[in-house]
Amino acid sequence: MSHAPFDLDAVGAGLPVAGAAGALRAALAGGAAVVQAPPGSGKTTLVPPLVAALLHERGTGPSRVVVTQPRRVAARAAARRLASLAGTRVGGLVGHTVRGDRRTGPGTLVEFVTPGILLRRLLHDPELPGTGAVVLDEVHERGLETDLLVGMLAELRELREDLVLSAMSATVDAARFAALLGRDGPAPVVDSPAVLHPLGVEWAPGPGRRTDERGVRPEFLDHLARTAAAAHARALAADPGTDALVFLPGAWEVAQVARRLREQAPGTEVLELHGRVGAAEQDRATAGRAPGGPPRAVVATALAESSLTVPGVRLVVDSGLAREPRRDAARGMTGLVTVAASRASAEQRAGRAARLGPGTVVRCYDERTWTAMPAHGTPEVAAADLTGAALLLACWGSPGGRGLALPDPLPPTALAEAEAVLRGLGAIDAEGRATAAGRALARVPADPRLARGLLAGSRLVGERAAAEVVAALADDHRAPDGDLARLLAGLRSGRAPGARRWTEETDRLRRAAREAGTGEAGTVRAEVAESRDRVRAERPAPVPVDPVPRELVPGAVLALAFPERIAHRSGGTWLLASGTRAGLPEGSPLAGHEWLAVAEATRAAGRAAAGTGAVVRTAAALDRETAERCAEHLLTDAVDTRYDGGRVSARRIRALGAIQLSATPVRPAPAAAREAVRAALAEHGPGLLAWSGAADGLRRRLALLHHRLGAPWPDVSDDALRARLDEWLAPELDTLAAGGPVDLAGALRRLLPWPEAGRLDELAPERLTVASGSRVLIDYPAADDPAGRPVLAVKLQECFGWAETPAVAGGRAPVLFHLLSPAGRPLAVTDDLASFWAGPYRQVRGEMRGRYPKHPWPEDPWSAAATARTTRRA
Repeated sequence: MSHAPFDLDAVGAGLPVAGAAGALRAALAGGAAVVQAPPGSGKTTLVPPLVAALLHERGTGPSRVVVTQPRRVAARAAARRLASLAGTRVGGLVGHTVRGDRRTGPGTLVEFVTPGILLRRLLHDPELPGTGAVVLDEVHERGLETDLLVGMLAELRELREDLVLSAMSATVDAARFAALLGRDGPAPVVDSPAVLHPLGVEWAPGPGRRTDERGVRPEFLDHLARTAAAAHARALAADPGTDALVFLPGAWEVAQVARRLREQAPGTEVLELHGRVGAAEQDRATAGRAPGGPPRAVVATALAESSLTVPGVRLVVDSGLAREPRRDAARGMTGLVTVAASRASAEQRAGRAARLGPGTVVRCYDERTWTAMPAHGTPEVAAADLTGAALLLACWGSPGGRGLALPDPLPPTALAEAEAVLRGLGAIDAEGRATAAGRALARVPADPRLARGLLAGSRLVGERAAAEVVAALADDHRAPDGDLARLLAGLRSGRAPGARRWTEETDRLRRAAREAGTGEAGTVRAEVAESRDRVRAERPAPVPVDPVPRELVPGAVLALAFPERIAHRSGGTWLLASGTRAGLPEGSPLAGHEWLAVAEATRAAGRAAAGTGAVVRTAAALDRETAERCAEHLLTDAVDTRYDGGRVSARRIRALGAIQLSATPVRPAPAAAREAVRAALAEHGPGLLAWSGAADGLRRRLALLHHRLGAPWPDVSDDALRARLDEWLAPELDTLAAGGPVDLAGALRRLLPWPEAGRLDELAPERLTVASGSRVLIDYPAADDPAGRPVLAVKLQECFGWAETPAVAGGRAPVLFHLLSPAGRPLAVTDDLASFWAGPYRQVRGEMRGRYPKHPWPEDPWSAAATARTTRRA
């Protein structure tokens, strides 16, 4: 047997995880294991070569170990460190593959990659030929792509018994992943104890809030920069070798604080570390201070929390903020929002200061804020847009993740929305299986919608122009005033931040577009053309159109990628084809355009949102012709028939999604008019109808019997009448559609039960004969008032001598008397006439006989004759 590829003693020297090497070897004998070790224990450095050594000892099968890192900078840094310890160059025994940068060779045994790279390899060849083991690092971060890899690789192990699989976690999630990776029970878990160095904690809250509706407040960034400069100065006075690591939620905040630190600490080398800076700048930030070099302050996003160690750091300054994806279901968009970091994340950040020795963390918030922070971050699967994930799973053969051992199932609502988007792109069929077009989109290293913008845009506006737009959107560059065209101009000129990386990404996407035009992916064009021909066959022959105007090219690509986000100006706001609205940032140069293609709109308040609850963050100009070309499948031409105000009207409406393009009054078709009446009644209920007194009275009587006696007397509430519309109102729908009057009382009688209907007047009479002989109308309660009482409003004098209070509904609903004065004003309310005559009547008589002397007010109401007349007439 040849010599082992790595000197594990040299690689693991001084690493805490080296003490668990023997346990890991034993655990991996079964083919899978979970390593639980805290940040700084060296698991990223030692475990991959140890696995490579095990494969070497077996001597059979492929020997390459693929290690996933959640971020490109971490993959490159891990490869550089392991290669250095192994005494080789990157690209030799140890290599890496990240987006736009591959450094591997035939002799590479350990390859660090990002999860997206490995996902696409699996789709290209599900057996992963040439790979003997996969190590999933930082699984506790619960990135969506890593979650998918867990399920897909666990399934692959069922087919490839020789595949070794390991997951590495820094937190107590190990048991969850052990259950997922094990074949006949949970995989073994190997624990590596932490080496604890003293960590001092300081609290330095700033004045006021850290964030507002626009993001992180500039005042807080000022406070954080001052705090970091002062804390670093104190640390340098005690130990000149101390470097600082400052955590912020996003690249924009990193740039702002870095600029302030350069002004406040001129003797310090201030470096930025985030996904937008180039590879050389990232490597420089993670390489450590050069011998004799100036003190350093690395200002970073969350990518420095784990996976990599920045040498020399003894001071951490933490904003306590993070940027996480949040899905806006109402607008069908997902964006990054600034939130409070989790306590687990804050602890990992703090641990960076004490990895190699004693350190200090300065938290720019107070202990109350610390207590209120969530214990753990939100798994990406719970908050992210699932369109890309749903497409990958469909291509894998597990639509929606069915049958896969995923850490968490995909949320049903978000999954349904994602699959609806994919069906609109033609990427999946009705059963959720990937089409040829979908497999082609999955081969493009971008969100499926951006992939569609790239492929379709290449044919419409040219390969380079489409790739430039998609590259800018895929890398999340910030557009000045929300104007994508201005951003592209800055990137082309090299003035905008990240211009070099954008150029590299553009070239990479151009190659991807070319590859999609060959092989299996070439069927996309045929499928798209066939679909377009089917649509156009139903319309007049298209008029030849001119090429897209140059100034509208970015908008055209955007519209192809996100057709539902095409927007039209409507007053002071913008109506999107999806039906939602948004405002533009104040002073945006886009305000002068009537049509826009929107890439991003986020929740917001204030003047810019214009009451819509959202502000456009990135968009490009468009015109109507280009909008219709790019979103042809959203065009509709239909007659809208409505029933409102007792009449039916119809308009022929041409629309692009929710955006109305034209509306012309037309004569309603009889069938459509009838359905419009039905739909209006189903939505708004029978309150739309003109109820006559007789019809309303009958409905109230039936309602009382239903509430008091139950079945078979029908429920005539609004909901019940909606549900039984065809049973009682069907013959009248045509009359209503024609605008004619209808007999609702007659219609309602269709619901009467037989033979019980014959007792309606007995159980719920319209009128009641009182002591004077008058027949007085009973006021029954409203149909939706189950506790209401039937009321009889009658002049007091017409009830003299009446002792027994009558009841309806078979005696179950006593009548409530409203005894009135001769002028018709209420004098008393009672459902016990005998008690009224015996008591309260005396007081009423004393107050009323002087006011109404012409009417009888006898001392003895029992013996007086009931009458509706005055004393003289009587």
